Amino acid sequence: MKKIVVVFLYSIVTLFPLFYVGCVPSKPSEETEIVPSDRLVKKLEANRRKVKNFEGVGSLNIHTPELTTNASFKVVLQKPDSVYLEVYGPFGIDLAQALVTDNTFTFYDEMHNKVYKGKSNSDILKKIFKVDLSFSDLMDAFTGAVNLTPKLTKQPDNYEIVYDKYVLTFIDPVNSQKNKYTIDIRDLVITDYQVLSSEDKMIFESVYSKFKLQDGISIPYTTNISIKNLDQNLKIDYRKIDLNKKNVSISLNIPDDAEIVEW
Repeated sequence: MKKIVVVFLYSIVTLFPLFYVGCVPSKPSEETEIVPSDRLVKKLEANRRKVKNFEGVGSLNIHTPELTTNASFKVVLQKPDSVYLEVYGPFGIDLAQALVTDNTFTFYDEMHNKVYKGKSNSDILKKIFKVDLSFSDLMDAFTGAVNLTPKLTKQPDNYEIVYDKYVLTFIDPVNSQKNKYTIDIRDLVITDYQVLSSEDKMIFESVYSKFKLQDGISIPYTTNISIKNLDQNLKIDYRKIDLNKKNVSISLNIPDDAEIVEW
């Protein structure tokens, strides 16, 4: 099992975890409408759900205690159930392909011509992506989104306006944590998402920047992810993004002579 994990990490150049940005705030204009917190959360979640499929090309910059590297990649997502990832090395050499659904995973190690197949579960996702991600978290990480579904029926424990940002804080007493969301007032996009301990110690942070409007949706082209307790950092930089294309198909290109390993 350890050998397979090493092959995964070596071939795919290690993958993700989750989320940091900074900007100099300016005061909002007096004409800006102040949105009530419940309507703000509903609008943000509605925008997230508008993304039905997503295709992006860019680069990953990864820093962990075990590895510091970067790679080019292509990702295709078809909601609600498919994520396809292709990772390239120098000179455009294919390193690996992965197709993950909410039930199964297939990973093709092109360098060794091996295919790993098995059932998708949280343990497998941790081994492949080196982070505790659910399938829906994986989709949101690639699209630069934050799932606010659990917050739709809750009022924030704190709601304030800091210059040109809304700041919402929800307390999670079960996990002794706080979820803090910073939202741009004018564009109504999440620019910073933090998970804090009850003592305000940072657990992880996601920062989103370089937003562009596509298909009526503001999408961040840069996402900075930091998981403090694991000392893991990931930067996703997209060069190109396409949303909600027609007739999107996701499949792996695997040669007939590849070795199949059931995991």
